[in-house]
Amino acid sequence: MAPAPAFSTVLLVRTVVAWIVTLLLFFPLGWLVLTAFKTELQAISVPPLLFFTPTLDNFVEVERRSDYLLYAQNSLITSVVSTLLGLAIAAPAAYSMAFFRSKWTRDVLMWMLSTKMMPAVGALVPIYVLAQTAGLLDTRLVLIVVFTLSNLPIMVWMLYSSFREIPHEILEAARMDGATVWQEFRRVLLPLGMGGLFSTGLLCLVLAWNEAFWSLNLSAAKAGTLAALIASYSSPEGLFWAKLSCASFMAIAPIVVFGWFCQRQLVQGLTFGAVK
Repeated sequence: MAPAPAFSTVLLVRTVVAWIVTLLLFFPLGWLVLTAFKTELQAISVPPLLFFTPTLDNFVEVERRSDYLLYAQNSLITSVVSTLLGLAIAAPAAYSMAFFRSKWTRDVLMWMLSTKMMPAVGALVPIYVLAQTAGLLDTRLVLIVVFTLSNLPIMVWMLYSSFREIPHEILEAARMDGATVWQEFRRVLLPLGMGGLFSTGLLCLVLAWNEAFWSLNLSAAKAGTLAALIASYSSPEGLFWAKLSCASFMAIAPIVVFGWFCQRQLVQGLTFGAVK
């Protein structure tokens, strides 16, 4: 019976440490939310104010100064369409690599993953010139294409790991029953791999929603996403901390709520293939 107190002490220490880490990680988001309800003077006060009278003036000002719904609509359309387009391309690619392997399959996967290691700024000039030449600057189309290509390596890798966990015998049985490659892919593989497809789509939807670099460099007033809305509150006159926090809160709130309800699927997608 002696080990019981030691075990409870270890559990208590772990719990306390977990809460401390959680609070440290949550603090920036919590402080941002508090600042969103302050006036500009309260936001820059020293020492910082923890107790104050909340105000909704910042939300009214953000909506009056800039069309929040337009930016939100652009973010929603570009992230959803790019995710669906990416899944339509990545699923057949992952299927062929998982079930029709060759000696080059591993090399191709590693090459695709290596493209994510290049800084985005390294490809900015050629992509900007191509978009300008094609007349696609400040359009949703160019953002959809760039978001899709940016997330495609991650999609292929995640779907490849997911499809590899499906027993080959099931697909072989479908072939013996006379199923074509398309029928095998559409009627057998996709229903069995729906969990991987859903998790991959959720993760890439979040990545596309939060993408700021390409949004700021390839869009402006017409196709600007919520990242552009946040950046608009940084001016030569300085930073408007209260309004900046308010715009940030309005930008991240939808995806935070969405991610909270889908956290199990997101974690499952991130851990596909981690244990073999």
